[in-house]
Amino acid sequence: MSPIPPFPIHGIRPTLKELIALREQARLLDLAPRGRVLATRSGGHLSRFRGRGMAFEESRVYQPGDDPRRMDWRVTARTGTPHIKLFQEERERPVWLLVDQSASMRFGSRVAFKSVIAAQAAALLGWAAVDRGDCVGGLVFDETHYLQQHPRTRSAGLLPLLERLSTAPAPSERSGCPSLPHAAMRLCRHLRPGSLIAVISDFAGIQREQSGWLARLATGQELLLIMVSDPLEAEPPPPGQYPVTDGQRWQRLNLTNEKQRIVYQSVFQQRLETVQRLAHRHHAHLLRLTTPQPVGAALAQGLGARLSVMPGWMPR
Repeated sequence: MSPIPPFPIHGIRPTLKELIALREQARLLDLAPRGRVLATRSGGHLSRFRGRGMAFEESRVYQPGDDPRRMDWRVTARTGTPHIKLFQEERERPVWLLVDQSASMRFGSRVAFKSVIAAQAAALLGWAAVDRGDCVGGLVFDETHYLQQHPRTRSAGLLPLLERLSTAPAPSERSGCPSLPHAAMRLCRHLRPGSLIAVISDFAGIQREQSGWLARLATGQELLLIMVSDPLEAEPPPPGQYPVTDGQRWQRLNLTNEKQRIVYQSVFQQRLETVQRLAHRHHAHLLRLTTPQPVGAALAQGLGARLSVMPGWMPR
């Protein structure tokens, strides 16, 4: 096996400066909850807790023990029956970013590795949450190291995750998570109802029969699955032998045989169908990102932002 030639660093690992600079693009992302959520602190989302909050919900007939300061005098005068106002309190929402940086993510045939696309997606979602007043935390993992950060307000919870995404793991970090299910179950220990969880991965090796971790994540939460892929995974190149590298060694991918090409393509198709079925089963939102496309524009479209305001997207 021959030594590798000089390899371009761009597209292999993002810099912290690049991830911080994505904050401007993040303003176009729509992270509004897809329904009322449970939460416990003041912020920008409506909770199921009723009380004297910021947003009027409805009026109902007065009952003994109700606070007279909440009387709805207009409805009372119109109906002739005492009514009071009910409010929904505005709450912060914990946003968790579960970011896969394992070996299968360190691949890309165009523009950048899937791990870089995942890092950019995490940064964009994180900044969008920060700008909405949410508290952001998460877990970044690979097969040897992981970093977990409990949600915190402003950028205090996000910046450690971005720093981890932009640097090689430090020896002082804890042992790694061998798989996405392992990392997800570790995260489940810290979740509280009403959180938004974004799982950013290629979902390599995912199986419908072993998806209990996904059910755990979805219980009482809003779940966003972001599947990152490379065009070379979805469709094989023309018949031939292709050199591939992991940054340290070179090997050849043999796709000269038609049967090999069919098997190659079916692996990705089965993975995609599995993720789609699981997303439907657990009522999760599924978005797809590919390495050639601008991450911000793809996220904005998937999350429902107005595309008419997007001519100014900066190239990746």
